[in-house]
Amino acid sequence: MEKILDKFLRYISFDTASDPESETQPSTAKQFALMEVLLAEFHNMGINDAHLDSYGYLMASVPSNMDGDIPAIGFIAHVDTSPDASGKDIRPQIFPDYDGNPILLNKEKELYLTPEEFPELLSYKGKTIITTDGTTLLGADDKAGVAAIMSAAEYLMEHPEFRHGPVKIAFTPDEEIGRGVAKFDVEKFGAQYAYTIDGGQIGEMEYENFNAAMARIRIQGRNIHPGYAKNKMINALIIATELNNMLPVEQRPEFTENYEGFFHITSIRGTVEEAEMNYIIRDHDVAKFEQKKKLLHDITGFLNGKYGNCVALEMKDQYYNMRTQIEPHMHVVEKAVEAIREAGITPIVHPIRGGTDGAQLSYRNLPCPNIFAGGHNFHGKMEYLPLESMEKASEVILRIITRYTR
Repeated sequence: MEKILDKFLRYISFDTASDPESETQPSTAKQFALMEVLLAEFHNMGINDAHLDSYGYLMASVPSNMDGDIPAIGFIAHVDTSPDASGKDIRPQIFPDYDGNPILLNKEKELYLTPEEFPELLSYKGKTIITTDGTTLLGADDKAGVAAIMSAAEYLMEHPEFRHGPVKIAFTPDEEIGRGVAKFDVEKFGAQYAYTIDGGQIGEMEYENFNAAMARIRIQGRNIHPGYAKNKMINALIIATELNNMLPVEQRPEFTENYEGFFHITSIRGTVEEAEMNYIIRDHDVAKFEQKKKLLHDITGFLNGKYGNCVALEMKDQYYNMRTQIEPHMHVVEKAVEAIREAGITPIVHPIRGGTDGAQLSYRNLPCPNIFAGGHNFHGKMEYLPLESMEKASEVILRIITRYTR
């Protein structure tokens, strides 16, 4: 079998960034390039029912080789990478037997990955660390998950003595922009329970996530020559700054942790005449989530009263906390935790400070918690992946499959 490292390196060679400004499904056609490679790999394994549809969903299944009514278990990962950083021409670096010292990512930029800034690095002494070259993201989110699932699928096909029930596999586009399962056909997928392999550090198991909304704010100003602007000019940039400063500082991402939610400004652009701001709003608690949305409505209403109806707010929910949908089926969590322990790993069960495709799928009658893929520092040039963590993710998939045969 091809080594999981080789799979991962091959997958990250594809630029699969999604585009939040696109209205197509998937948002970028280049995601199909990797999907088609994965489709061919399924066929080469002998998984002949693998199918890629026009929306960019790749589904495949491994039939049960056991008698009895064993539930169909699904495993899901996304192929797109975040548009927050370039995913083109990724040049990974591999550091075997990591010694605990700073890792030089880019000599020209004097950029280092250091234990002082990222102390979790020290827990990987002696492991193989895969990093970027300091100019792009790595793509472990979520191509480490893709590689783990593909490796597990290959193992199932190469080892008929490994007893298992029906196994369903899906790869999705556009997860990074919140549209990963917008057109996902749950009934066609055919799983009774599923897991996204889209978490971070080794051992993570998550069944709680943020409630999420996005907000787009457009501000129409009035530009007047600054020499004659008194009582006439309405500066859209000043209003944008005022709006942002009215939001609670302590609820910015850089000041929050655990169950604390936030307002996160993701972009601002404009001129005196007009400006546009984009926010994401997050909270695990639904009541606090609604309060945050109301606060933004109240602030824009206040500014409209002050400046004359020049602020337009567009806000929509993106996904919700899957905990309420998982709790009636807690065995899916328990089996995953047991599988992680069986793999010799200490389970880390905590809330996701983000979201996964599984959050939306859980609200569509497919309970779908999230399991680690192994990476750290996603969405930027400091991203890295311990190889052994990705290998363990693949092992945990196989152990979960075994738990359901019991």
